[in-house]
Amino acid sequence: MSDRVFSFYFDRDKEERLDIYLTACLPEFSRSRLQGLIKDGFVRVDGAAATKPSRSLGLGAAVEVRIPPPTPSRLVGEAIPLDILFENDDLLVVNKPASMVVHPSPGHEAGTLVHAVLGHVPSLEGIGGEERPGVVHRLDKDTSGLILLAKNERAHRWLQDQFRLRKVEKTYLALVDGAPPTPAGRVEAPVGRDPAHRKKMAVLPSGKGRDAASEYRTLECFKAHTLLEVHPLTGRTHQIRLHLAFLGCPIVGDRVYGRKKLSLEISRHFLHAFRLRILLPGEKEPRTFEAQLPKALLEVIEEVRNNKEKL
Repeated sequence: MSDRVFSFYFDRDKEERLDIYLTACLPEFSRSRLQGLIKDGFVRVDGAAATKPSRSLGLGAAVEVRIPPPTPSRLVGEAIPLDILFENDDLLVVNKPASMVVHPSPGHEAGTLVHAVLGHVPSLEGIGGEERPGVVHRLDKDTSGLILLAKNERAHRWLQDQFRLRKVEKTYLALVDGAPPTPAGRVEAPVGRDPAHRKKMAVLPSGKGRDAASEYRTLECFKAHTLLEVHPLTGRTHQIRLHLAFLGCPIVGDRVYGRKKLSLEISRHFLHAFRLRILLPGEKEPRTFEAQLPKALLEVIEEVRNNKEKL
């Protein structure tokens, strides 16, 4: 497969950054993808390589962009069953089980969701030459529920933009120890790397982390636990787990940010991506997808009900 070549003539009166201009000219590619192409020498301005994304373009500049074919992935698809809730030419909506890692990482070189998707769609495009083909957003290993995967570059860009612009409505179900201070509310607390434990995240003082906001409401109250519906308004790593722990009601089974001694018999944390509302590529109205609680979490709910824990 040969390179694709695009040529443009800058005819705007006001100077503009090269990466911003190309993002407008080539909307199927993300700005970060185009910045990478610029730095790698695939963009020429007036016949010479332009390796700085911040380079200014003036009137009359001739811009040529070469898009190399996707780098062949070293990943090999695996015959792992998938619970596919929706599929078209652009994407998959999968109900991910707990214990499955989304993409390969040290210690998880096989058996990931990406391996399973490649087994189902061998022709999946390598998005941006990365080792994470199709990945638009992520769920923690022990978080079950809805996740989207793109099947081509155009859909990947579209879906990423929907998440980046916060146009996606996400709903999670969480069983927590104790109860939040109010039946419903909003948490605004910055999230970043824990300075004392670099492998963990933490709620940080204002100005030291990335802004993060979550909303919640109570669905069911028990004597020692509460079932919550949580809406993350931003998408920070471990955000829901951190925000609920910050409120004093950590997620049941969360051995990292919750109680060290588990209050219930559970092999994972009780967090499930239940509902997703998003506008899909080429459509005019948003779609809503739902994934019901898995059997293991339903059994936990029944346990607290049967133990007469409900108020």
